[in-house]
Amino acid sequence: MLEQFVEKNPDDAFARYGLAVECVNEGDLAAAETNFKQLLANHPEYVAAYYQFGRMLAGANRPAEAREIFTAGVAHAAQAGDEHARQELQAALDELG
Repeated sequence: MLEQFVEKNPDDAFARYGLAVECVNEGDLAAAETNFKQLLANHPEYVAAYYQFGRMLAGANRPAEAREIFTAGVAHAAQAGDEHARQELQAALDELG
């Protein structure tokens, strides 16, 4: 259902985020990565996506890429004035070491 909605509304950030997270939950990491990348390319202000995408990459043993995503997320959260998200992203980044 989300896939159909995203096909009809490809620029809907919330739907694309939901689809990416659902792909992660189903274990389709390639599709999740595609959706996260497209979401962040079109909506770099969508801070929650950095956290979920970074977690997915870290869980897939891709720490360097996760670090890049978390770092970008920290910057965007700070720019948006979203201190809570910035702290969560920084904590995730710190966990990677």
